[in-house]
Amino acid sequence: MGQGQQEKVATSLAGAVCEEISASLAPVDAELERRYPGDPGTRQPVHTVYVPGDVFAADTIRSWGDRALDALDEHAPDAASFAAVLGLADELAEPVHARVRAKLEREPIEDLRVDFEDGYGNRPDAEEDEAAARAARLIAEAYQDGTAAPYMGIRTKCMEAPVRARGIRTLDIFLTGLMEAGGLPGGLVLTLPKVTYAEQVTAMARLLDAFEKTHGLEPGRIGFEIQIETSQAILAADGTATVARMIQAAEGRATGLHYGTFDYSACLGVSAAHQASDHPAADHAKAVMQVAAAGTGVRVSDGSTNVLPIGPTEKVHAAWRLHYGLTRRALARAYYQGWDMHPGHIPTRYAAVFAFYREGFEQAAARLARYANRTGGDVMDEPATAKALSGYLLRGLDCGALDIGEVARLTGLTRADLESFAVPRRGDLTASA
Repeated sequence: MGQGQQEKVATSLAGAVCEEISASLAPVDAELERRYPGDPGTRQPVHTVYVPGDVFAADTIRSWGDRALDALDEHAPDAASFAAVLGLADELAEPVHARVRAKLEREPIEDLRVDFEDGYGNRPDAEEDEAAARAARLIAEAYQDGTAAPYMGIRTKCMEAPVRARGIRTLDIFLTGLMEAGGLPGGLVLTLPKVTYAEQVTAMARLLDAFEKTHGLEPGRIGFEIQIETSQAILAADGTATVARMIQAAEGRATGLHYGTFDYSACLGVSAAHQASDHPAADHAKAVMQVAAAGTGVRVSDGSTNVLPIGPTEKVHAAWRLHYGLTRRALARAYYQGWDMHPGHIPTRYAAVFAFYREGFEQAAARLARYANRTGGDVMDEPATAKALSGYLLRGLDCGALDIGEVARLTGLTRADLESFAVPRRGDLTASA
């Protein structure tokens, strides 16, 4: 064929064939859009802090930050000592330490849950009523005066018969209090614990639907997290994966799946000394959660450690190393959120998160820049990889590990550019894969 000649293109199928196939797959197309809308593209907090309902106060967030700073001052007063405890590389010591301190001063808690379940226990109804109303007032005031965490809400008691009415009443008091104080804040998060059957999730969705209708709110305005703390939440009696059913049972309201380290471990008979987020039973549960949630827009959160960094420096350092290692392990497995149980945990939470994003930052930025500019390199990346690279950079920006200036300098991209790669249209990922 001579230069400039066009290749002859021939087909055998009539156009009606494609139309018929498309028509037959229309229900599948709609199902994909409904069940697997993809990541919402919003910020995911790196941790959740639980504070009992009777302990939560107006100064809780600042108090946690101050106590975390005090722990640093006492047990690792400078970058070198902090890096030595955690095994940070020399080039990360100063930037990680500086960013941890700045984070503790500016935004010590990213997500706070006022707890009316295990951390609160069973109290007289009048006492819990008052605590729920106080939680609503304090959270509303925090958002109004700018002292709130980005995300705040409550964990009620579960939907099991003995505590169901109490949990529903606490939720009603809390949400009603927020409405009377000016409306539901944008960062509102609710947690439903100890779920065993998908029907309990549906009940929570119906409860929130009723509240929305009562107050004239947009349908679906209120979402909630499902806490995975029982074996029945992972494997149903018929051998199927219950957690996938639960996501669908939420009727579009599920925002997260949170792994409950100790309840789940105990449910499986794991002895107390071995109840940890890196136990094989925990790994199995979270792997099932991760696959069930993939593509649905529901985020997965790891659990916590109950080894507290308190006491003499040697014990604090040991607890810090444990927490840092567990957090880094979770991040490598794409569990970008976890629980923190004590103010002493948050320095190592942020140290692990910041080190994770900063140590891979330059390589990720270079790869994304090559992809965006269609230039060569030693790795051939596809749209799915560009999605992962930009998601990595965005998470680093959201938590404070990275600055937009340094990201723009190495990638040549704006935040809007990163977001377009991180949350692509469905066809963008499949067309060239």
